Amino acid sequence: MADPAAAPARLGVLVLNQIAAGGLALLPPERYRVGKDVADPAAILVRSADMQAMPLPSGLRAVARAGAGTNNIPVQALSARGVPVFNAPGANANAVKELVLCGMLMAARQVAPALQFVARLDPGAPDLDRQIEDGKKAFAGFELAGQTLGIVGLGRIGCLVADAAIRLGMNVLGHDPDITVDAAWSLPSQVRRAASVNEVLRSAQFVTLHVPLVEATRHLVNDGNIGLMREGAVLLNFSREGVVSDAAVAEALGTGRLAHYVCDFPSPATIGRRGVIALPHLGASTREAEENCAVMAVQQLRAYLEHGEVANAVNFPSVRMERESRFRVAIANSNVPNMLGQISTTMARAGLNIHNMVNKSRGAMAYTLVDVDSAVDPAVLQALGAIEGVLAVRYLPEAAV
Repeated sequence: MADPAAAPARLGVLVLNQIAAGGLALLPPERYRVGKDVADPAAILVRSADMQAMPLPSGLRAVARAGAGTNNIPVQALSARGVPVFNAPGANANAVKELVLCGMLMAARQVAPALQFVARLDPGAPDLDRQIEDGKKAFAGFELAGQTLGIVGLGRIGCLVADAAIRLGMNVLGHDPDITVDAAWSLPSQVRRAASVNEVLRSAQFVTLHVPLVEATRHLVNDGNIGLMREGAVLLNFSREGVVSDAAVAEALGTGRLAHYVCDFPSPATIGRRGVIALPHLGASTREAEENCAVMAVQQLRAYLEHGEVANAVNFPSVRMERESRFRVAIANSNVPNMLGQISTTMARAGLNIHNMVNKSRGAMAYTLVDVDSAVDPAVLQALGAIEGVLAVRYLPEAAV
């Protein structure tokens, strides 16, 4: 029978990218082996590394991304094995907000071409002052105050952008059919609600996108609706590359429908094109954002590995349960009928008294935490794992990971 007082074996955490030191410091060395060459890890910490074709370690229990998007992670394959994928939504929100404001200002004030003009000047030219004065006329811009900003996606980033834009004197129009209660509470009252993406495109001088890349948002701005934008509009994409059709943007820039496309995703269709301000994926590239993301990801990873609790997993329901016993079992399973009955029956047959239990589901995935009053024999864990539909079983006595 497992001994909860025994010293826990250290769990391996494979690090696939440079993770901020503040996050890694939260993994105590007496409980975790952390590094880029850890064999058969129990957990993986990742930022942008592509895991899609990566062989999944047999003992993998969890994956945590120090960032928001999880397109680089094989979420479906991990779900089939009962492995949660954590992310860090909102941890980089302020960094992205500031870059959106920077992008709007660069477009409105013609900063990029003005910088290029200055870089081409000959500092030794005798008429340098005259060249500067004559040249600046080509870069006259306009102010943000009084302009309308349309925001598609009103999560943490969208709400921060809205608040900052209002403080700059802009009018803000927002659209998000899936807005959460927390986001709605955070949204400034001055934000006008748009009924559709097309209404935002039609009504705003600036349009900024803050949505995840899923099938429903792929090419959200495309050939069919980019023509709705105002003549000389500015489109900003600090969300994901696939949310905007590059071909549609190129066409709109060519006709003058778009004055600028400001994005964080350079591509063959946009690099070097007049009117494009493309940055090399700088959205979360601040010391503060990287630290926040790493800390959030590691805290969530530890809560799961040590206590079975789930927060901000993209494929699992959120589950938290205060420990009321030294002995805990965590079970990931398909969301099918009579699963709780089978789990309870299996434990009862083994003479285990259930002290507390919580079960949550999210789509096809369900997750159960059970605190029992006595130690759990490995044979019971085997029996639980043999129940049809059970994907993963973990025993989490309090003194062990």
